[in-house]
Amino acid sequence: MDTDIVVVGGGPAGLAFARQFKNTSVRVTVVEKSPEDSLKNPAYDGREIALTHRSREIMQHLGMWQRVPENEIYRLRDAKVFNGTSDYTLHFPEPTQARGGKTDRLGNLISNHNIRRAAYEEVKTCDNVQLLCGVGVKSVESNENRALVTLENGDTVSAKLLIAADSRFSNTRRQLGIAADMHDFGRTVIVFRTKHTISNQHTASECFFYGRTLALLPLEEHLTNCVITITNTKAHDLLDLSPEELAKEAQKMLGGRLGEMEIAGTVHSYPLVGVHAEKFYGTRCALIGDAAVGMHPVTAHGYNLGLESTDILSKLIIQAAQKGKDIGNPDLLEMYNVKHQLHTRPLYHGTNAMVTFFTTDTAPVKLLRGAVLRISNNLPPLKKLISKQLTG
Repeated sequence: MDTDIVVVGGGPAGLAFARQFKNTSVRVTVVEKSPEDSLKNPAYDGREIALTHRSREIMQHLGMWQRVPENEIYRLRDAKVFNGTSDYTLHFPEPTQARGGKTDRLGNLISNHNIRRAAYEEVKTCDNVQLLCGVGVKSVESNENRALVTLENGDTVSAKLLIAADSRFSNTRRQLGIAADMHDFGRTVIVFRTKHTISNQHTASECFFYGRTLALLPLEEHLTNCVITITNTKAHDLLDLSPEELAKEAQKMLGGRLGEMEIAGTVHSYPLVGVHAEKFYGTRCALIGDAAVGMHPVTAHGYNLGLESTDILSKLIIQAAQKGKDIGNPDLLEMYNVKHQLHTRPLYHGTNAMVTFFTTDTAPVKLLRGAVLRISNNLPPLKKLISKQLTG
């Protein structure tokens, strides 16, 4: 089979990238090992995705935003950071303006399964995009003339450009010989929704307790997604609890700030590993989404960076195709690499450094943690810079 672009990975980044080429002459083939029904009807996986204003614009342009039920787009009004047992907070209030217009929110929250479904539904409207589902990739290779993907069923897909979009643990990236910095935090992320009696005020909270971190993502006023990160050796202290016991534990961690709590749905867990590729391209190949950058969830930038990667790279490719130029040209791919690295690399390493600092529980660092929050709260330029990163 011959195509212009072959995308390995039909997740939300891979599908959003394919959708970028609607109404163009560029032919795209997406290879996804899961059956198509799992793309059409993705299961809830516990993950609520915080989206910046820029991400909303990209999703609106792709038609994805319009496919998410309005009552399942949740307002993120403002954000607070807590340290240890102190009630003092670093507060990021809702901005008066964002991207040229008035806004009542820092950003929005949408469940991951809704984003995946919207991306799939949009891709299905593209005559120039083909989905190959239910088949895995055996091997990939590329040279100056073409990229080749060999499927587990023996079929091959030849393309001018190969895109790796198969998660932060990308086997495609490895086979292409692109190195990556992988940071295993030695922690597990446990996510679940809770109903509670006191309003969350549509405020996100990041609570850096000692030994654990708890993030609160507000959905409805009395419905919040809880994200607990805990060392791997103690993860089962929470995972083995009954729903009632887990709700009581979260309530205890919060000191009753949200009142009485109960689990609303299923509990999910994930290993906490960050990754940043050394570069985002090779010979006739490029990385997007988590295959390029897999962020620690504390800054909620994972899918925002994924969307940004699809937006930057697709625009360069479309411009080249319209001019009759080679879409796998190394100069084009280097331009994408430079643009995306400028944003991702400092954010990735800065986030990891911040997380390390705020999860170090020695006595001197505990004192510094509190001091840093107070200093940040009272330095308007620094606070504004962080807010800009949060809102995109």
